[in-house]
Amino acid sequence: MEKKVKLKDGAEVLIRELKEDDVERSFAFFQALPPEDRMYLRNDVTQREVVEERIRKMGTEKIMRLVAINGDGDIVADGSLESEGYRWKNHLTELRLIVARDFQRKALGMLLARELYLLATSKRVEEIIVKVMRPQKGARKIVKRLGFKRETVLPDYVQDVDGNKHDLIVMRCKLQDLMNELEHYIS
Repeated sequence: MEKKVKLKDGAEVLIRELKEDDVERSFAFFQALPPEDRMYLRNDVTQREVVEERIRKMGTEKIMRLVAINGDGDIVADGSLESEGYRWKNHLTELRLIVARDFQRKALGMLLARELYLLATSKRVEEIIVKVMRPQKGARKIVKRLGFKRETVLPDYVQDVDGNKHDLIVMRCKLQDLMNELEHYIS
């Protein structure tokens, strides 16, 4: 899957699957993120071996990863759908998405999310969940706009990179509702 998309500012990026030879690009992307953007990431992607492991794991049906590449060949956004793969949860997947600061507010996150939703549809996913820490107000606002609704809060369930505990908020939405909201937002 490869698709060129135009951002709000007229710039073009290529959205495609993350490849095995993207280790350096992916590592550079995560290294370039400001500390406050990395604060709430689930894994310490500032370690090369963690980035290598992420790429190794994507060959399974359980993980689908897409990236956005700018004109210089750099990764500027990273998104994934991750399924646990257990029969009783085959119908849902978790969305994870991060966009470089210079590419935020240009609809890149929405465009990348749309491609991930199309992948989810092809895998017969019915629902998508998002897990965020309470301080991630911007992320919660975006997914709420897309139709995600809060399902539950797990108090002091996760830690940020500094070891501070935070509530984990689990949000969920039916895939069809997401597609409808996304089409409305992008058009």
